[in-house]
Amino acid sequence: MTTPYQQQPHVPQAPGRQLGTYTSPIAVRRATFGDALASEWTKIRSVRSTMWTLGVLIVLLVGLGLLIGFVVRSQDGHMGDTPVLSLGFYGVLLGLLCVITLGVLTISSEYGTGMIRTTLTACPSRGRILAAKSVVFFLLTFVIVAIATTLVAVVQASLVRNAPAPSGGEWLRATLGISLYVAMVGLLSLAVGALIRHSAGSITVMIGVVLLPLVLALFMFTDSLSGVREFLLNYSIPSQLGAFYGATVSDSGPSGWDPLWIMTGITAVALGGAFLSLNSRDV
Repeated sequence: MTTPYQQQPHVPQAPGRQLGTYTSPIAVRRATFGDALASEWTKIRSVRSTMWTLGVLIVLLVGLGLLIGFVVRSQDGHMGDTPVLSLGFYGVLLGLLCVITLGVLTISSEYGTGMIRTTLTACPSRGRILAAKSVVFFLLTFVIVAIATTLVAVVQASLVRNAPAPSGGEWLRATLGISLYVAMVGLLSLAVGALIRHSAGSITVMIGVVLLPLVLALFMFTDSLSGVREFLLNYSIPSQLGAFYGATVSDSGPSGWDPLWIMTGITAVALGGAFLSLNSRDV
């Protein structure tokens, strides 16, 4: 009596007879950066937290922006010299918290679940993984924020008729500029997540980066700290967001496209540190 698990006896190969070989129909080739991009895109779009975070981001950007526009229109308020596109500032500021959260979770969640081991096994090049995550996250965030801010800007400009008509430069900064800046802050969050490797800790650090400079500046009353107070007010993230809408704290602060270049430099340094950290530490 035999069982299904009983091994069959070895059949000796006849002289001059060659056993058949199997050839896989899948082409064997070296992995490329495009493969890493496809992998990261699959991961980021298949995680439930991504859909929830982006959903809340869209609600804040569009919902709050349109709500403020309808309120100003219903009150028939005169905005004076205040740019009408600046009404979108509040939705962007709150939506920035969603972008920070998603940026951190893009990489730190893999450390929390242990998925990072599978990722590094499939793609041992850690620099390629970090670059692929950065590109996928940046493009996803930029596209969503650009569409939402453009929609809000168009509706607000049509609702509020008492304000001056925005110029071409104001349109560009309030849509393209804001989208690039928000995506860059999210990229900074991703770098912080790679450095700290803990979701809650990284999100806390990034919220502190956004809010702490303004809170500290409010308690600096002495004249000896006036220079520090002015610096914190001018270069805090909310103030830099306001600069895209033409609302600057003082003449010495960043204006126009300056906040984007500042944030790009800071993010580049953080990503460099994240790259060194990934290559020098164990999983």
